[in-house]
Amino acid sequence: MKQSLNLRQGQHLTMTPQLQQAIKLLQMSTLDLQQEIQQALESNIMLEINDEEISSSEDTPIHDKKSDNSDTFTSEGSQSNIPDELATDSSWDDIYESNSTPGTNNTDLIDFEPQRSKTSTLLDHLLWQLELTPFSERDHAIAMAIIDSIKNDGYLSSPPEEIYEGLKNQINDLDFDEILAVLHRIQQFDPTGVAAIDLSDCLRLQLMQLPKKTPFKEQALLIVTQHLTLLATHEQALLVKKLDVTVAQLNEIVSLIRTLDPKPGEKIQAQDSEYIIPDVYVYKKSECWHVKLNPDIAPKLRINPFYSTLIKRADNSKDNVCMKDHLQEAKWFIKNLHNRNDTLLRVAKSIIEKQTEFLDHGPIAMKPMVLRDIAEELNLHESTISRVTTHKFMHTPNGIIEFKYFFSSHVSTKGGGECSSTAIRSFIKELIDNENQGSPLSDSKIADFLQAKGINVARRTIAKYREAMLISSSSQRKRIL
Repeated sequence: MKQSLNLRQGQHLTMTPQLQQAIKLLQMSTLDLQQEIQQALESNIMLEINDEEISSSEDTPIHDKKSDNSDTFTSEGSQSNIPDELATDSSWDDIYESNSTPGTNNTDLIDFEPQRSKTSTLLDHLLWQLELTPFSERDHAIAMAIIDSIKNDGYLSSPPEEIYEGLKNQINDLDFDEILAVLHRIQQFDPTGVAAIDLSDCLRLQLMQLPKKTPFKEQALLIVTQHLTLLATHEQALLVKKLDVTVAQLNEIVSLIRTLDPKPGEKIQAQDSEYIIPDVYVYKKSECWHVKLNPDIAPKLRINPFYSTLIKRADNSKDNVCMKDHLQEAKWFIKNLHNRNDTLLRVAKSIIEKQTEFLDHGPIAMKPMVLRDIAEELNLHESTISRVTTHKFMHTPNGIIEFKYFFSSHVSTKGGGECSSTAIRSFIKELIDNENQGSPLSDSKIADFLQAKGINVARRTIAKYREAMLISSSSQRKRIL
């Protein structure tokens, strides 16, 4: 094939770096934005925090009373005059006064140890007990394999048969009974019920460690080992018949079982707290709802006046060109940051104007709303609204709520209006919370209640909303025990 050069003319869209940065800042969460600002401050010499926003109280030095004591004179003169030797019958405290005396209140001191402490995990807790338990080298290796297969809730992720299959090629002449023997010893560890195979085994382990004189212990063991399915389905008559007890005694047995922990590992497995910083605050003033930006989400930035005056217009040296580039980048960054906050505030105000009834009455008064409604009102694209409302939070009297929560689908009403799916979920939850546990409401009955309120919703839709809220069916919610 002959090679040749061809000239073609075409058009295509490209995003400038400034536009890319604006889109990037717009869709960032508060924590990501703070990291981005910190990175910009470290990499751009022209950017700095506007210190004029800082209160004068922070500029005032705070004197430490304890530090002033180091300049005082003792009975032997200044502490800087240290003698070469001390008397043989004297001690250091006899010559020099200690800065801290017994009984001194040291509440001003900050204890950093808890802040640096490592988060406790179930694995660490079990390994700590393993090192305190006398095991042979062979059993120690088996115990390590078993502990590694324990999940955060305390259950085994693999049955003992799989653990045996994984170890038989690593340990010579390994017998399955050795796996079971080590497993039984680990099941005696804290928390009670750890290393259980399933729920029945977990409850059995906890009951076995109760005192022998515990009332109805034997009957409870019989239920969790043989009749756990009947207990889950609330088959009261069958349980009374199989256990040969009265209804009152069965209630006592069930009460004992309810004191057990179905997930014992979770009380050991500590989880790091995740804090949400709201982007905007919503408050009521003079019977009107107002929105303001959170001033703590981003510091006030400005151009460094000292470095900006060093730029020479006609100078094309390397340093001068570098400062010019930094100046242009700093201007674009501040502008894009301002545009982000302005767009965020506009969207928040538009949402609050449409959802004032939600703020006054709660989720049951939520109005149906989609991204297009806000986009058309603010003359923005739906993708922009989507970016603004993703991972952004609003502090309201009803709690800290994500922007996305206000957008929901709708169903029609008999009067020709619309009802938000969020409001329907609130109706369903309210009905279920107030139902008779002995005769819970079915999905059909809930649909009939909503029909009476003029909301046209099918039974299958009720079931879908109920499952989305992690609410069990009426048969599973039934409580007769």
